[in-house]
Amino acid sequence: MLHHDNAPAYASLLIRSYLAKYQTFLVPHPPYAPDLAPTDFFLFPKLKTTLRGCRFQTIEGIQENAIRKLRAITESAFQEAIQQWKKHWEQCIASRGDYFEGDSA
Repeated sequence: MLHHDNAPAYASLLIRSYLAKYQTFLVPHPPYAPDLAPTDFFLFPKLKTTLRGCRFQTIEGIQENAIRKLRAITESAFQEAIQQWKKHWEQCIASRGDYFEGDSA
């Protein structure tokens, strides 16, 4: 299964062919719901926070540091992110896809 945020890059023929080849089921993503994409609410903020203020001389330096920071994220942190993702999905389902804020849904 794959869940992504409907970005146009994921709709390219190359990506769709790859996913079809490996029989990957796509989890549908409601529009205007970035809090349902784990990369948006968990991974990118964590990476940006740890690299904030750093300066790099080369693209390789950026890549090396990003990979080091990503590998430093614990398995339990990823598990917690998946639990948050499930919670957000449940809120979205409970609201029947309508817009909501915070944990009050």
